Formats: sequence, structure tokens, C-alpha cells
Amino acid sequence: MTPLPTDTPYWNPRTETMPREELARWQWRKLRRALEHAEHSPFWRERLPKGIASLEEYTERVPLVYKSDLIAAQQAEPAPYGTIPSTDPALAVRYHQTSGTSGNPPFRTFDTARDWTWAVDMWCTALYGAGVRAGQRGCVAFGYGLFMGYWGMHYALERMGSMVVPVGSMDSRSRVRLLVDQRIDVLGCTPTYAMRLVETAREMGVDLAAEANVRIVVTGAEPRPDSTARAIADAFGARVYNFAGMTELATVFMFECPARAGSCHIIEPGVIEEVLHPVTREPVGYGEQGVRVMTALGREGIQIFRYWTDDLVVKRPWHECGCGRSWDWYDGGILGRTDDMRKIRGISVTPVMIEDIMRGFDQVSEYQTVLRTVRGLDTVVVRVEPRPVPAARRSEQAELCARISAEMKRQLGLRPEVELADPGSLPRFEVKAARFHDERAG
Repeated sequence: MTPLPTDTPYWNPRTETMPREELARWQWRKLRRALEHAEHSPFWRERLPKGIASLEEYTERVPLVYKSDLIAAQQAEPAPYGTIPSTDPALAVRYHQTSGTSGNPPFRTFDTARDWTWAVDMWCTALYGAGVRAGQRGCVAFGYGLFMGYWGMHYALERMGSMVVPVGSMDSRSRVRLLVDQRIDVLGCTPTYAMRLVETAREMGVDLAAEANVRIVVTGAEPRPDSTARAIADAFGARVYNFAGMTELATVFMFECPARAGSCHIIEPGVIEEVLHPVTREPVGYGEQGVRVMTALGREGIQIFRYWTDDLVVKRPWHECGCGRSWDWYDGGILGRTDDMRKIRGISVTPVMIEDIMRGFDQVSEYQTVLRTVRGLDTVVVRVEPRPVPAARRSEQAELCARISAEMKRQLGLRPEVELADPGSLPRFEVKAARFHDERAG
């Protein structure tokens, strides 16, 4: 087991501060072993060229793999993992799967004991970097099911010497009471659910910043604009950190650094991350937006090489963050997804762009965005559920619609139709939000 650090900001000082040249050699050694092990997988044995002799040759010769490729390979025998495993599934100690959307089958994955030890250590690296320490109390607010979610955070808190208070079966009101009563220091949940807890606390008359003890909120599992982070931070009186992981990886691959807001360090000893142009598939430089392509370096059961994630990112060089880590970072974390992007009258729109605007209106309790064809034109319809106000102030709600419409026109170049929804009529979410619906024909 990794020894608990004491007087350092790093979980593993050696790997977090090693020179870039040494880091590249470290990655190559791990990649070389991973490629050798992949000979045990029928799927990867067919896809990986022989005789790869360097990191540079790896990115030049190995083809990209897409989720559709992985799903197709899992439809083959033997069920349920198909031709992908590089290790006998009988060695598995954990099972997880993606949610599966639009009728598509989920991607199924398992971890051996060695895999899970590595996955939890990646979480320890991220949590310790965000300031979590032994002796604190942690609460992981998500459903403890097949979704990978925050399972790694739960076990990492234990390994770090923190108490974990399980709340998987509780409703939001019970969780708010527990945050206060148990003096929880660290909260892990999606940004959407953090805002749900904020709304629930308001309904209960609980001032989270004054009555609770939460000092660190770890958010992940969906893109999160700065306006949402500010709203969560203000409500809890806490620091909010952006993490991201993947079921295909089994763990987190980045975490936001306290030394510089928005600098989400890539845990480079555990992953190789490329950023490619979304159309040409060619590498883009620092400061340019592209799609992240991921290679896992620590997993033996389900291996992943050059996986096209659809995540939009902007990579920055390690030395632009003052924390001392030698790891590159993503500016703002995951900015959106290519598969979520929609064209409206020639303008590209993503759910996170709309959320960034909506979180600027404190009067909004919940909202939903629908793309429709109205009189032959693509139209954005935003349904808004305002917070309750006294009868004398009801006119403010109509003004709210006009202000939202004007702000979206200013920021996005599109003027939506904004509709008021009845109190409590819009859905709430405890994991990933589904506020963005495209109802256009075709």
C-alpha cells in the first residue's frame, strides 16, 4: 500500500514532479508492457501493429479506436465481454458498465484486484492534490450501482485514512441533514446533483455555508461551466474541484489543482493523452481545442489504446501551473462533447454553453432546453422553472424570461423562446443531467 504522505502537497512526490524526459521514459516502459500483455486479447492482437519501438511510433502506427468498435467487439462470443479481455474474466473482483443510451448496448467492463488497486491510487492522487487528508469525513452522494461513478472515490477515501459516510439509499433531504449532522468535510457528486442539494437545502431552510462543514466539493461525470462551480462554492462556502474519469479507464484521469483555478492536471503516469483535431484527426498544439484520445497504462483486464473519447479539451503545458507538478493540464477540464454539439442556424451549441448562461440567473430553480423546428426554422426553446416569489413580485418572472432571451442572444448569437414552467414540473437529476433535447425531425 502507498504510504500516507505527511508534509507534502503530493500523494506521490516522485511521479508528480519527475522531469518531463523521465516521465516520457516512464510512460514508454509502461506502454511497452501493456502492448506485450495485449497479445492475450483477440481484439487488440488484430489491431495493434508489431514492432512498435517508441511513443512516437505508437501514436503514428496504432489506429484510433471508437466506442462503436468496442461495443461491436463485445457482441462477439464469449459473452459478456466478447473478444476484448486481455486477462481471464474469472480473475475479476469488480464489474461496471456504461449507462447505454438511445437503445445502444452498454460497454461492460471488469477489474482484477491489481486493476482496482491502480484505479484507487489514481483517485488518491487526485483527492490528495485537492487537499483531502486523513481524518476528514467524506460523503459520496451517488447511487452505488453498476455506473462507475464515484466508487473509486469511496475506496480512495478509506485508503487515505478518511471516514466514508455512505448515503446511497438516502433521498436529498436526508443527505442535507446528514451533511450538517455528521459534519462532512468532503462531498463527492455530479455538479448537477450538487445544485440539487443546494436547492433542497433552500427548501428546508438550511444555510449550507453556515450550518454544514463541507470544505471540499469534488464534482465530475459531466462538463461543468465556471458559473456552476461558483454557484456551488457560494452555497456551500467550500472550494469546488473539477475531476473527470471514464468507465473505459476504470478511474479518474485528471483533477483540478488548488494552485490555479481551472488547471486540471492529467495524471500522466497512468494515462497517455493526445489531443487531435475533431475533423482531420491530426495533433493540435497547446492552447488549441481538440478531442482527447486516451491510452490506459495501468489496467490488465480491459485494456484501452488510443480511444477517441469525444471530449473537447484545450491542453496547456505543465509549467504554466505553479504547483510544481510536471504534468500537463486541461484548461477548464472537459469543455463539452462533440456528440453533444448541435448546429442551430449555423451556430454550434452545446449543453454546457447553455448551462453557463442559465447559472448566471439565481432566480432559476431548474430549466430544460429543447431544439425544435418552428415554422420551418430551427429554434431553441428554454423552459424555465423560477424560484418561488411573493405574489407582489410575480411580474419579475416575466421579466426573467426576457432577460434570459437577451443574454443568450448576446452570448450565443441565438434568441430563444423562453417559457415559464410550473413549480416542480421539470425533472431533477441525481447523476448526469438530461436537460438538452433535440426534437427536430431527422
